[in-house]
Amino acid sequence: MNERKTSGLADRIYSDILNSIMEGEFKEGDRLLTEHALAERFATSRPTVREALARLRADGIIVTRRGSGTIVGRRPDPDVRRFAPLETLSDIRRCYEFRIVMESGAAEFAAVKAEEDDIRAIQDAWDQLERVVASQQGIGAEDDFAFHLAVARASKNHFFITMLSSIEGQVAFSMNLSRNLSIVKTLERQRIVQREHLDVLEAIRARDPEGAGKAMKAHLENAVDRMFGN
Repeated sequence: MNERKTSGLADRIYSDILNSIMEGEFKEGDRLLTEHALAERFATSRPTVREALARLRADGIIVTRRGSGTIVGRRPDPDVRRFAPLETLSDIRRCYEFRIVMESGAAEFAAVKAEEDDIRAIQDAWDQLERVVASQQGIGAEDDFAFHLAVARASKNHFFITMLSSIEGQVAFSMNLSRNLSIVKTLERQRIVQREHLDVLEAIRARDPEGAGKAMKAHLENAVDRMFGN
């Protein structure tokens, strides 16, 4: 079996197991089927099953505990399926992991180096997001990206700007998913996200690099938790 076909099977198994978890067949704390049983269930080899399980483990969906085997660690938001294919969740999570490191650093530098025009640009982006939430019209993903890009620009380091711009497509995809999930939840959830953005803005305005980095880190980590579950 060639590598591409094997990878495709692993993708399908990953999605099928994840869907079973989201449907409630396997609940948080439940023991997952053994590799052998899963290989029989999907009519494939154990190495292919192992590849799918490794991805689920890396995503924090399943965990292996001594004496208990492999159990379900967390259940992603079931509404995710309405807006994105399940096989994209791994890439979305990796994107957030990268952004947590990169954008936290950018926010720290922004708090030190931002000029008044930079802070005004971040404020303008936040104001536009606020209008989107208040009007309940649209998703606001483009405005969300504009906020984060304004923070990167305020760092005065073109590498932060270039890196964020280079992954704009992936970031926009994850932002659309995240904001769609917020819209189908409650207005309060959208307000929480706005408050997190405001914490970043206020820390930069206060020239507090540690606070700005922590606020950005908390915002992005919370976005992951809202999507993947606590």
